[in-house]
Order: sequence, then structure tokens, then C-alpha cells
Amino acid sequence: MPPLIPDPSTPVGTHPLRAVAVFCGSLPGTDGRYREAAADLGRRLAARDIALVYGGGRVGLMGAVADGAIDAGGRVIGVIPQALVDRELAHQGCTELLVTHSMHERKARMADLADAFVALPGGAGTLDELFEAWTWTMLGVHAKPCAILDIAGYHTGLLAHIRHMRDTGFVDTRYVDGLVVDTDPDGLLDRLVGWRPPTAKWVDAPPPP
Repeated sequence: MPPLIPDPSTPVGTHPLRAVAVFCGSLPGTDGRYREAAADLGRRLAARDIALVYGGGRVGLMGAVADGAIDAGGRVIGVIPQALVDRELAHQGCTELLVTHSMHERKARMADLADAFVALPGGAGTLDELFEAWTWTMLGVHAKPCAILDIAGYHTGLLAHIRHMRDTGFVDTRYVDGLVVDTDPDGLLDRLVGWRPPTAKWVDAPPPP
């Protein structure tokens, strides 16, 4: 399979989304709207001919987003560590199921395959994946957008804390502004297509004394 990495010669902001990594919970949550939204996002990715890259599980919101894409005829690339395969948690309906040795390898593989990252409701693992991808954008490790699809106000507290990090001087405004947040999946995907990366952290910093 050829790498799904943007061609650096393509003007930023015009590169089509070929694959989107979705980070979300391995549990369904307490609100049925979370699962409905996950399945709906999978269907919308398939309708746009965008491959879904996700954690390879068959349970929770992970299973829902995969099922949505699969049912709509989309390409689904699951990336899952062997330890979770051994627990019979892998989704056998994926177009491709890539098995890794560790969680670290899983995250790196997903980052390589995706042109953008979208977080749905989830727990600590979801936040870990989102913040790592967002940090890599800040540092210029990649020039790929990170986004939050805010379902039923789930991320209200997180977004407030992100603004607090900005207001207290720990995250520059340009990186907060570069984080795509939307409640509408189509609006979010449209914004990912037009996204332009902020200047990488430290690039324009004065030299040390």
C-alpha cells in the first residue's frame, strides 16, 4: 500500500483529504448520541471517498465509526496492537487490519497514514492521541490538521481548559486557532480541506543568548 502522506509540493490548504484518523472511545458512553455521531462520521467519510484510519477495535465508538464507514462502502484501515488482537477486540470487517507490537507503534503508524486527525468523545486514550498529534503540529513534526467534533457538548470542559492554557501563556493563540472545532461533521471536514498550518513552535523564536 502506498503511503498516504501529503505530497509536499502540493500547496498547503488545497491538499485533498485521502485518509482521516479518528480518535474515539473504546466504550460507547452514556449518551446514545455519541454512538450515532460516530457511525454518521464513518458514513460521511465513505461518501467523500476518504479512508478511515482508526484504532482497529470492534467495540464502543471505535466499532461504531468503523461500522458506519464499512456499511457505506468506505475504506477502513484499522491499526491495533497485538495485545488487543489477542483479547479478540479487533474488527474483522476492516478493509485492512494492521497489527503493531505496541501502542507507541500504533500511534506512529496512524499518524503516518492520516492526512488529518479528528477526535470524538472518548477517554484518556483519546485525549492522549489528540494531544500528541496536536503537539506534533505545533512542533512542525507534521503539517496536518487536528480537529474536535464536539458531540452533545461532550468537549465543553476540554475546550474551556484549552482556552485557559492559551490565556495563561502556555499555548500560543495561533495553535489554539489552528485546532479545528465544530459540531457539524460536514462543516468540520470542509474546514480540514482548507486548513493552513501555523508557524511551527520555536521556528520564529530569537536565538538563545
